Amino acid sequence: MFLYHAVMDDPPAWIAEFTVTPREFAAHLDAVVDSGRTPVTISAFADHLAGRAPLPPRPVLLTFDDGFADLPGPTADALAARGLPATAYLTTGAIAAGGRSLLPPAPMMSLDRVAELERSGMEIGSHTVTHAQLDTLTDRQLRAELHDSKAVLEDTLGHPVPHLAYPHGYNSPRVRATAARTGYETATAVRHALSSEQDERYRIARLIVRRSHTVADVETWLAGDGARIAPYRDGPKTIAWRWYRRARTALHGPAFAG
Repeated sequence: MFLYHAVMDDPPAWIAEFTVTPREFAAHLDAVVDSGRTPVTISAFADHLAGRAPLPPRPVLLTFDDGFADLPGPTADALAARGLPATAYLTTGAIAAGGRSLLPPAPMMSLDRVAELERSGMEIGSHTVTHAQLDTLTDRQLRAELHDSKAVLEDTLGHPVPHLAYPHGYNSPRVRATAARTGYETATAVRHALSSEQDERYRIARLIVRRSHTVADVETWLAGDGARIAPYRDGPKTIAWRWYRRARTALHGPAFAG
């Protein structure tokens, strides 16, 4: 399961590390096509995890976080030209008129293009309202982030939006339980690992694509190599980092950077 952010030639500095150029992106998509894998959406994976339907042979998922301006235009067009479905997780406070988010300034899509994005072949999921570090929030703040973003997208599309991506991938047992209670069927993290048929429904692993990654890296991942396989337990460093971020948030309030 691949995690993309922006696809553009001249991104803002803060997201440049997680941006690929349109030319690189096209090469990645061609590698997906040539791999013989079957692209699916997160709903197909959810159906498998819930025992409702099997996955096709050698599935692959393409996901996009935040909702950058390229998404409903050239990025969606590149996917559609190859017949590749994908899933877009949108930060509603960053794309709604007058909305508020913790994301630094960047060219973003608008909420009124979400239905167009869905028609192009992208499934829509929630990426919260403000892109907060969910595992540092109070219970009330956490519920609002998960509920309100879901509600905005459902009002816009006119149907349920049952899938979530955690900002920064940050989550915890409390966050995962709240996501389930809020009505989400799945939630994706980051973990930079290969997902598997045994992955956790509310902590699905994704491979984060950086500008330093080459087509050869993508081909290695498509072959099922080059990263550890989820599920696995959080290590001591991950747990310690979570506690540090919680303490920092308690002192200084919510912040974008991890």
